[in-house]
Amino acid sequence: MLLLPLVAQAQDTHATLPALIGDGWERVGPADAGFDPARLQALLGGLLEERANVHSIIVERHGRLVAERYQRGQDKGVYSLFAHSTEFGPTVLHDTRSVGKSIVSLLLGIAMKQGKIGDLKTPAIDFYPEYPDLATPGLKAITLEHLLTMSSGLAWSEGGPGPDDEHRLYWKWSPSRYVLSRPIAAAPGRAFNYNSGGTAVLADILARATKTPLKEFARTALFEPLGITDWEWVADLHGRPMAFTGLRMRPRDMAKIGQLVASRGRWRGQQIVPAEWIEASLQPRLSTGFDGLEYGYQWWCGTVEWKGQKLPWSAAFGNGGQRIFVVPGLDLVVVVTAGAYGELQVARRINGFFRDIVSTMQH
Repeated sequence: MLLLPLVAQAQDTHATLPALIGDGWERVGPADAGFDPARLQALLGGLLEERANVHSIIVERHGRLVAERYQRGQDKGVYSLFAHSTEFGPTVLHDTRSVGKSIVSLLLGIAMKQGKIGDLKTPAIDFYPEYPDLATPGLKAITLEHLLTMSSGLAWSEGGPGPDDEHRLYWKWSPSRYVLSRPIAAAPGRAFNYNSGGTAVLADILARATKTPLKEFARTALFEPLGITDWEWVADLHGRPMAFTGLRMRPRDMAKIGQLVASRGRWRGQQIVPAEWIEASLQPRLSTGFDGLEYGYQWWCGTVEWKGQKLPWSAAFGNGGQRIFVVPGLDLVVVVTAGAYGELQVARRINGFFRDIVSTMQH
């Protein structure tokens, strides 16, 4: 059953107008935002009706919400063994999983602007003087930039069959030491290898450099300036927020993150993240080997066809179908949340849905 806003007829262009709930968002009709209303409606309804367990879809352009849809679906938290049915809506938090990695990148950009973190060529181990045994020439070659681009070269297995190194981060007393003590399997900077441990280290370095806990720095430096007040960062078994997977947000607030990135770090006239950091983060740096996608500083990168052009897009991806797509050239943001954890075909379907949304834009 569809929730707010209720859709009466596909041709009713006002039916998908998002609710006004006092969270800082304005809204605009699809036609006024440059979309073909009928095609947009059909796409939104079509994805929700599929067996993809999609929970929410938000389309935003030029700083205003264009369309918003929710539905009940099966979901499970980071620690859940079994799925449960949840009624999703504009004020319901959703797991974002690895979308949190992209948030950590934004926070690092803010800390660098504040002078708390220096050059990205700094070896990561330099932030851990308590681990002199790890300060080998091989590890000193791994820089902050290598962690940002998931090209550290550290041996790491995640998301596939067999032992999963990410899961060990949930209970390790020192996640950073665990990550940095992994064997070096390749020269840093050469190849992409998905590694949540690198994000855990970056978040720990952020807290050390700013002398502020991750959640507090996120609240004061990023979320409060965006008017984001309702969020959670699920903790590991030792009570520390899991930067790489534990962030929970409202989809509407995920759209704020997207608009911030589309506007080169600005929100409602305020420069929150340095524009130069946004530009650097969205620059494709390595091929991921996955469906032709590339990777920047904890942001996925690709291109989308629109009116005979290939436009760059960037995105925050999270397991299960969590997405924040940003097309700066169109000032467009598309957010999707879902409960399809570990289902690669659904992930690909949502990526294709994003391309279909772009195709409905007339100007």
